[in-house]
Amino acid sequence: MKGRTCQLCGAPLPDRGRGRTSVYCTAACRQRAYRLRNAQGPGGESAADVLAAIARQVGSLALEPPEAFRSDVVALGSAVRRLRRLAFNVTPDGVTKSVERPAEQVDEADFAVLVESHRKRLHLHCYRMVGSYDDAEDLVQEVLLKAWREQAGFEGRAAVRTWLYRIATNACIDHLRRAGRRPQRYEGVPGVESGGGEPPERLAWLQPYPDRLLDEALEEDGQPEAAAVARETMELVFLAALQHLPARQRAVLIFRDVLGRPAEETASLMDMTLAACNSALQRARQTLRERMPARRVDWVAGERGQEEREIVRRYMVAAERADVSMMADLLSADVLVTMPPNPVWFAGRDALLGQLRRVFDPVSPGYFGRWRHVPVGANRQPAVAGYVQRPGTSVFRAQMVDVLRIEGGRIVEITTFEAHLVAAFGLPLTLPGVSAAEGFR
Repeated sequence: MKGRTCQLCGAPLPDRGRGRTSVYCTAACRQRAYRLRNAQGPGGESAADVLAAIARQVGSLALEPPEAFRSDVVALGSAVRRLRRLAFNVTPDGVTKSVERPAEQVDEADFAVLVESHRKRLHLHCYRMVGSYDDAEDLVQEVLLKAWREQAGFEGRAAVRTWLYRIATNACIDHLRRAGRRPQRYEGVPGVESGGGEPPERLAWLQPYPDRLLDEALEEDGQPEAAAVARETMELVFLAALQHLPARQRAVLIFRDVLGRPAEETASLMDMTLAACNSALQRARQTLRERMPARRVDWVAGERGQEEREIVRRYMVAAERADVSMMADLLSADVLVTMPPNPVWFAGRDALLGQLRRVFDPVSPGYFGRWRHVPVGANRQPAVAGYVQRPGTSVFRAQMVDVLRIEGGRIVEITTFEAHLVAAFGLPLTLPGVSAAEGFR
């Protein structure tokens, strides 16, 4: 503690010995910091700023053309979500670094300090449980509210993190039971040539998870093996397989095989006997073996990373140049495209290229506009955020997030997600007219 100063007033920090390591010299400074942080969002964005932006967006809404109206509504929805997060977030950043300790009855500011360091891991846990980024956002707020209300019942026999995981798991199980979601099959869409073969599974609620948030959560864990495990347990194919598990089996498998928790601790967290917990784990593992593809070669951030980077660059260039031939060279013959929650899908390179010809050709009735892309990372897979300039407009608006699965030097799967999720990757909803592909080299 020697030599450290208060992050708010600059006064020397007292040596408090063992326990929580404060970054503020007094409770008054901590309270002031809390109020300042509570009034602002990431990057200093205030609730008043967001509200003013919403007012401007509402004032500029126009019903025609329909495509521009849809993009404006998507942008408005994103602003409303930012305002909602500002209303519920207690502190965007951790105020103190805490060791695990009992949750005594404390005031709201101290409680925020206590739980804030666990927020990112709770968000990731909720996402793994439900497979939806948006739902995980809502569930974390519900978990923290329940924890605040139930803190008097916490007896301190377990770590704070374990106590919060129990609340989060129960909230996710309740959510899954209420939602009643079940994987289904895509069906044919009138006027769309989706390709042959059996329609793929449809998981309308599935959403991507930004790698930047995953990195932050793993950094807090401080476990050297966490990054190596993360790719295998974050890829969309794994998340999709999890959706076939009953809620309690899903939770047991996540605790045991993803988080590496001991069997006894998992049984206690789930309020199950050890025998019942082990039985649930075995059933869950069997289901995953049936649903997961054959184990692929372990990812190495070396040569394969460079190969994927080049494929992503060419994918962006092909779209921006509207070059169907270049795109065809990147796709496997049996490439699969799905667009949750939308019902459109394409199975096979020929079916996808047929759609791209209509979208890319300026003289086609299905012409969509000019494209720009920004590379991102999602679920430890290469991904791009796509922006489109519709005919008659002067701005590139967020259109989707494409998550790519690459094997054998070809794109074998593209999962396209809704435009509002661009904001989750820290990107704007509009893009200047500069080629992102040029900047990616």
